Amino acid sequence: MPYTDGFKAQLVKRMVGPGAVSAAALARQVGVSQPTLSQWLREANKLAAMTPPPEEKPAPPSGPKKWTPEEKLRVLVAAQGLAGEALGVLLRREGLHEEKLKEWQQALAGAATEALPAKERRRLAAAEKRVKELERELRRKEKALAETAALLVLEKKLQATGWDERHLDDEDDAADERREK
Repeated sequence: MPYTDGFKAQLVKRMVGPGAVSAAALARQVGVSQPTLSQWLREANKLAAMTPPPEEKPAPPSGPKKWTPEEKLRVLVAAQGLAGEALGVLLRREGLHEEKLKEWQQALAGAATEALPAKERRRLAAAEKRVKELERELRRKEKALAETAALLVLEKKLQATGWDERHLDDEDDAADERREK
């Protein structure tokens, strides 16, 4: 009984690759004898060995993805308010590094600033300058507070050992009396 080439190819395909079925099991399923199926498989293997492999063109080197402004904006909106692990999940899903996201955020902020009228830009610049001054003053005061706290701790330790100002004043008075005599 002659079988078409398509039918043979279909059965051979079921006997090879992942999830392959044995020739005996396939013979029971389709009603073709097991020796016939095995012969078709051997012939297919011979043909595959004689056929040169198709020339595979190497994939062009994939450089960084070209992001459209719409895609960038979509990712920026999605990243808004995310931090830690949630931000990491988004960045991995998009195939993006955090540095690139920060670069886009800065570019967006710069573009928003450029869109402001000159008066608003001056007001914003003055506010930024004031913030920097306040941050500098805050750092100075934090240092002074830390120094004061350290002095208080030191004073408490001296008092705990009996060395307080009255003790020092008493010693000074005693030294003055000895000099007077």
